[in-house]
Amino acid sequence: MIKKSEENQPASAGVSPLEQGTGMALEPGASAGHLPSLAQALLCFVGIITAIAGGLFGLGISLHALMFLCLVWTSLHAFSLGYRYLELRAMMSGAISRALPAIYIFILIGMVIASFMQAGTIATLMYYGLAWLSPTLFLGIGMVLCALMSVATGTSWGTVGTLGVVFIGLGEALGIPLPIVAGMIVCGATFGDKLSPISDTTNLAAMSAGTDLYRHIYSMLFTTVPAFLIALALFLVVGFSYAASSPVTTEIETLRAALAASYSLQPVITLLPLITLAVLSARRVSAEITMSASVLLATLIAISYQGTDCITALNALWQNTPGTTGVENLDSLLGRGGIASMSWTLLLALFALALGGLLHGAKFLDVILAGLLLRLRHVGALVATTIASGLVGNLAMGEAYISIILNCQLFKAKYESAGLDPAILSRTVEEGSTMTTGLIPWTTAGAFYTATLGVPVLEYLPYAFFNYLNAVVAIIMATLGLGLLGYRNVAKT
Repeated sequence: MIKKSEENQPASAGVSPLEQGTGMALEPGASAGHLPSLAQALLCFVGIITAIAGGLFGLGISLHALMFLCLVWTSLHAFSLGYRYLELRAMMSGAISRALPAIYIFILIGMVIASFMQAGTIATLMYYGLAWLSPTLFLGIGMVLCALMSVATGTSWGTVGTLGVVFIGLGEALGIPLPIVAGMIVCGATFGDKLSPISDTTNLAAMSAGTDLYRHIYSMLFTTVPAFLIALALFLVVGFSYAASSPVTTEIETLRAALAASYSLQPVITLLPLITLAVLSARRVSAEITMSASVLLATLIAISYQGTDCITALNALWQNTPGTTGVENLDSLLGRGGIASMSWTLLLALFALALGGLLHGAKFLDVILAGLLLRLRHVGALVATTIASGLVGNLAMGEAYISIILNCQLFKAKYESAGLDPAILSRTVEEGSTMTTGLIPWTTAGAFYTATLGVPVLEYLPYAFFNYLNAVVAIIMATLGLGLLGYRNVAKT
C-alpha cells in the first residue's frame, strides 16, 4: 500500500499521473529485502500459474492445496531475497486483515441466501417471473428474468441450473438454435453475478481493491448497464425472427405449480426482505447492517408466514436444506445458502489474499509490471491492460476468484498513483475476470455451463453478447474519459 507521504508528493515534472507510482511500500514489519530480478520474479509468477493450471486441470488436485503449495513456493523465493519468516507472516496477515470487513460480508451472504429461500422470496420471484414469458419476446424476457434471478440469489450457477434448464427446453421446442438460447442465459446469469450485493465475486473484487461494496456496484453501473441494454436489444432483434413459433408452457406450468404447492406466495409479504435489502442499500446503510436486517426479517417471515419450524429456520442460516417441490433442479436451488456454503470461497480467498500479500510485499509484482506500467500513459490503455490481464488470469488459472485478487494486487498502485478511484479498479478487474470466466471451456464456470445447458462454450460464445461487450464499453468510456467518478486527467500524456 502506498504510504500517505508518498501519495501527497507532487508529480515529477513532465511525467503524467499514469507514469508514476508503479512501486509499493513494504508491508508493516517487512525489512528492506533485496529487490528480485525480473528473471526471478517471472520464475516465481510462472511457477504459480503452472502449478495452478497444471495441478487443477491436468492432475485434478484441490485448488486450496495448490494455493498452499504456491504459498510455499513464493515464500522460498522471498527467503532467498533476505526476508525472515516473521516478515513474511506480516505480509500475509496484513493482506488478510485489510479484507476483514469483506470477510464479514461473505459470512452474511450465506445467511441472506438461505433466509430468502426459507421465506419464499426466491420462490415468489420465480413464480411470477415465469408468467411473463412470451414467445415473441422469449429471448429478451428470458435474459431479464435470468438477470433478476441472479441479482436476487447472487449466483450465476444457480440461475443457469434452474431457469437456464427451463429456457433450454423451451427454446428447443420453439425452434430457436440452442447456442443462441445458451448465450442469452449466460448473459442474464452473469449480470447478477457481477452486480448483486450478495455475489461472492462482487464482494471479492470490492474487498481486493479496497473499496466500499456499494461504491463498487455504483461504479459498475456506468459500464454494465449500457452493455446489458445493447445485448438486450440484440436478443430482441434476434427473437423477432422466431415470433411465429408456438409457445410450449408445460415446463413453465410444472415449475409454477411446484412452487405454489410448497410456498405461500403473497409478494407483499415474501418480497419484504428483498425490498428491505434494496432500500437500505440505496440509503447507503452499511452492508453488514443491511444484510443482518434482511436476514432477521426473512427468518421471521419463514417462521410466521411459511410455517417453517423455528429450529429449522435458524439451522438453515448455517446450512440450508434442499427444497421439497419434487423438481430436482428446483429443489437444488431452493436448498442453497447458509454460512457453510460460503466456506469454499472464503477459504480460497484467505489463501489468495495471503499469496497476494507475499507477491506484493516482496516486490515480485512490482518488478514484473514496472516496465509495462511505465508505458501506459492513458487511462484507456490502463483499463484495456487490466481487462486483458483478467482474461489471461482466467485462461491460466481457470478460476475468477484468484484472477480477481491477484489483478487487484497487480494494478492497485498504478490506479492509486493515477488518482483513480479504487472502485474503477474493482469494476475493471471484474470486467476482465468475472465477465470472461464463462467464455473459457476449461474454467469451472465454462465447464458447469456446458454440462448444465448441453451447449459447448465455443458454440454459445458468439451469442454471449453482454459478456464481451462489457469490456468494449469499458475501454471506450475510459478512452473518452466517461464514467471515471470524477477523474479529470485522462487527456494528460
